[in-house]
Amino acid sequence: MYSANHRVLLSPARPRKSRCTYDGIFHIESTDLSTQSTNPNRLRIAAISFLNPAPLLYNFEHEPAASALAARYDVRYTLPSQCAAQLASGEADLGLIPIASLAAMSQVAPQMAAVPGCVIASLASVRSIQLVLRPGLTPATVRTVAADAASRSSVAYVQTLLRTFYGNDPTFHEQTADLPAMLAHCDAALLIGDPALLAIEEHEQASTFVDCTWIDVAELWEQHTGLPWVAAVWAVRPDALERCGVSREELIDDLERSRDAGLANRETIVAEWLPRLPLSEITLRHYLAENIHYTLDAPCLQAIEHFYTLAAAAGVLPEYKLQLL
Repeated sequence: MYSANHRVLLSPARPRKSRCTYDGIFHIESTDLSTQSTNPNRLRIAAISFLNPAPLLYNFEHEPAASALAARYDVRYTLPSQCAAQLASGEADLGLIPIASLAAMSQVAPQMAAVPGCVIASLASVRSIQLVLRPGLTPATVRTVAADAASRSSVAYVQTLLRTFYGNDPTFHEQTADLPAMLAHCDAALLIGDPALLAIEEHEQASTFVDCTWIDVAELWEQHTGLPWVAAVWAVRPDALERCGVSREELIDDLERSRDAGLANRETIVAEWLPRLPLSEITLRHYLAENIHYTLDAPCLQAIEHFYTLAAAAGVLPEYKLQLL
């Protein structure tokens, strides 16, 4: 069965925890990076170590572009739930930030701006966000949800959906991504990222938890809104660009070129990730090509604004309007 031991993290060291910052919905632990070497003239990137952002980071991890980019960017890998905290506290300058966190952190970091061009989204099924319900329960009847601690922002998405469309406001409990343990204590489990991919793969191939109801959160969002599901965008502290001598145009170009290179080299990414995740080559290829959408286009922008509207009306997030760089 799936357990949290399958999680893949690429960070070479575990930074020391410092303080908790309240972002309007939940507490997120920031990390103390003061002991790590840094160049103040490079943009510090808080990156996510899951499979889905791999195409966005391709040039930062592969030559011939990596060496040139390393002169301007310092890439550090962390969890989605920590990216926002590091960006808000000034420990990072640029990060792949869940869109719910952008709204939640607006009161402490109002200057934050989303970078045009790139996104982590889905136009239909995403597979990597799964809400698993105990037998006999529905989105309208669950009372407790065990949530993967890796991305508290996903909780905001599910809270918004359940409150808005099902009139339900269950209690969420943060728990390690271990599906059997989660369902042993709660009515439902929310899995995100690679743990969700591993769990749904095992469910489909080994018939695990067959009596449970498996809900793809992106599909649920699209069903109710007719819009893409948007997970995260690049967000930047604009003052850091001036400090590091990187222009707006240069930043956008670097990030879009990296995305385009990643999409053109999906087979390389598949080969690199095969030893890291117990997923088939076909599954990895389909996920990167069909499940994830990487261009921040007009439908995605509309979806973000609609999410903010619904989340504010449901009392999940403060009122917020996306600010583009």
